[in-house]
Amino acid sequence: MSARKSAEPSPEGIARSNRQRLASEEGARAMADAEKQAVDVRKNMARLRELRQAKEAADATLQASLPASTPTKRKKKLPE
Repeated sequence: MSARKSAEPSPEGIARSNRQRLASEEGARAMADAEKQAVDVRKNMARLRELRQAKEAADATLQASLPASTPTKRKKKLPE
């Protein structure tokens, strides 16, 4: 005779399916959280890059507007 599964699930089977369902939902939430964090990091990196580029452009403009300074000559120390 072959053993047949009963029509009603066992308590262990119900508990296992509940654990699997909860793990699946938690995994989906974790993936969504990770993706949101990645998006936030990319936005912040873009903002910081724009700030750095603006600062570099301002520094370059300031350097271009300053007169070229000639190096000063140093006097040689005379031996005593």
